[in-house]
Amino acid sequence: MNKKEVLEIRKQFSPENCTITRICGCYVDHEKQKILELKKAFLSMPEDEAFKYFDIFKKTLSGTIGKNLMNMEFPLDQEKPGGTQDFLLKLRDSRLEDEMIVEEFYDKVIENYIYAENYYIILIHAAYDIPGKASDNMEMFDASDEVYEHIMCSICPVNLSKAGLSYNAATNSIEDRIRDWIVDAPAKGFLFPAFQDRSSDIHNILYYSKKPEELQPDFIEHVLGSTIPLTAKDQQETFHAIVSDTLGEECDYEVVRNIHDDLTELIEEHKEAPEPLELSRPDVKRLFEKSGVPDERMESFDRDYEEIIGEKNSLLASNIVNTKTFQIETPDVIVKVNPERSDLVETKLIDGRKCLVIAIDDHLEVNGIEIVK
Repeated sequence: MNKKEVLEIRKQFSPENCTITRICGCYVDHEKQKILELKKAFLSMPEDEAFKYFDIFKKTLSGTIGKNLMNMEFPLDQEKPGGTQDFLLKLRDSRLEDEMIVEEFYDKVIENYIYAENYYIILIHAAYDIPGKASDNMEMFDASDEVYEHIMCSICPVNLSKAGLSYNAATNSIEDRIRDWIVDAPAKGFLFPAFQDRSSDIHNILYYSKKPEELQPDFIEHVLGSTIPLTAKDQQETFHAIVSDTLGEECDYEVVRNIHDDLTELIEEHKEAPEPLELSRPDVKRLFEKSGVPDERMESFDRDYEEIIGEKNSLLASNIVNTKTFQIETPDVIVKVNPERSDLVETKLIDGRKCLVIAIDDHLEVNGIEIVK
């Protein structure tokens, strides 16, 4: 799913656009015991309560594609009868009205979701009547020919509110505040099937993680049945490894700076596109060649890429480069440079020592003090 497709589904989480038919919930304590279960028609819920659920659902579809929101494909063996895709299809097709399959889902989550405190599993079913679009991209609500029927799960930590003092209007006094168990914003979640090309895609699932580096591998493998994706940090480290292996002893400052600059330029050119910029093996190869990697070092590139990243795997450009800063680090010094002016820093051999040289035009400050000489 891309940004536009995610936003189209998020728009449904409002009173005027609501397509949710049913909501189920299970409150689980720190001992993995089911404390409370909820099941009802969503539209029967009080308005104030519904608004709070809308906020949770919107946050389950928030963040950056490729970091917080990850598109994952089912392996072929999981699409066979008895696989996780088959189970999730049955859950969706039941419209959450089959108590046995909903209970089985809760049990799968509780068994595989690693969390030491209390949490709340929320599961919804929705049916979105997809409006057609005219040639000018305007929605035609009377021209729908498909209903996107889907389920979404949000897993929210439940924490005790902080201790403190509060004002009691009835007694006109300041007193100890009653501590409540509060349902926090979701930490994990998923949308199934994915909404691709404004249509249902049962071969893919959209996974949400509030913290991109904490993916819950057991949950992904056993509940969703998908291949665990590389995190943003893993992608960055993998890219650094392929740069180091390819350049070897030719890994100098100028080439690394060129790679950073060229990547930043690619991202800037692609920023209006709905799809995140993915770099496949040929894309990375062209990037290296453009950035000045010597021809003799490119001879082993294909082999190195396949060994480190994998022949068919790609990297998200936004995950492997920081477009907001260009950082140079030694054991004792860290220099951060505006990426648009990385040309101000160069390396030179001075009195037999390799040095960083920073061009100064008309302004220099040290600890907030302007230097005049």
